[in-house]
Amino acid sequence: MTKSLIPSFDDLPDSAFIRASSLVRDPKHPNRPVPLQISMSTLWRYCEPGGTFPQPVKLSRGITAWRVGDVRAWIDKRRAVAIALAA
Repeated sequence: MTKSLIPSFDDLPDSAFIRASSLVRDPKHPNRPVPLQISMSTLWRYCEPGGTFPQPVKLSRGITAWRVGDVRAWIDKRRAVAIALAA
């Protein structure tokens, strides 16, 4: 068994950057584990002004990514709200 060359989201440091293709579901690779069970269009809708998702960072002309720590904080906040609403 070979180890994947792409590290798991859980293994990345908070200071790392992650691209959208590694954050959300990909219909071409439905079994690939991703931290967000949303579509690419939903991710971008969450990033619109007034949206809840952290703003991406433009690393170069064709590369946009998010700070892993920002994404984790967003996930934790949503999880806390869901738990509070369930209580």
